[in-house]
Parts: sequence; C-alpha cells; structure tokens
Amino acid sequence: MTLLHRIDRSAIIPEEARPAPEIVLDGDPVHTTWNMEDRDGLYCGMWQSTPGKWRVSYAEWEYVYIHEGVSVLTDAAGTATMLKAGDSWIIRPGFEGTWEVIETTLKDYVILS
Repeated sequence: MTLLHRIDRSAIIPEEARPAPEIVLDGDPVHTTWNMEDRDGLYCGMWQSTPGKWRVSYAEWEYVYIHEGVSVLTDAAGTATMLKAGDSWIIRPGFEGTWEVIETTLKDYVILS
C-alpha cells in the first residue's frame, strides 16, 4: 500500500443514494459518493448532490471543500450560510439544521468520527 494517494474519482465506482424520506423537506435529492478512505474513524472522498433540502444532524467533524455548485446550510437558530465553489468549511459535531442544494454541488469531504 502506498502512503500517498491521489484523489481521483474516475477510478472509483460511485455509490448512489437518497436521504431517508422522513428527513427530506423539498425535492428529490440524489447523492453520489466516491469513498476513497474508510479506516480508524476517518472517511474521505467526494460527494455530489442534486437539488433538494433535508434535515441534518452532525455527530462528527467534517471538513468540506466545494468544487462546484451552491448549497445553503441553515442551523437550528435559522442562520443560513451559503457554500459555493471555492469555499472550505468545517462542520463541528452538534450542528443541526438543514442542508439545501440550490445548484448541484460537488464537494471533497473529510470526516472524523
């Protein structure tokens, strides 16, 4: 095993899923995930979603880098934050609210649980 791994989604068979119907608030978002690492509580890869809105609740840390699209994260207090191409964010454990994809969004993710 090499200790240096290039992020290349073309070499990975993506997983496709939808959020559970009970958390979807709008639309019919389809999530495509290219998992590149899954070990010792660390998960990373690329994720894409088509437009829609659903409830989220984070029990883990997540770092995201937005490659394409526009999404809005709204916390439980109603504060909305736009995530757009070129942005990097950290979502801390305990964040609750909604994730809304306005334009199909592609992101890198690193999750530590």
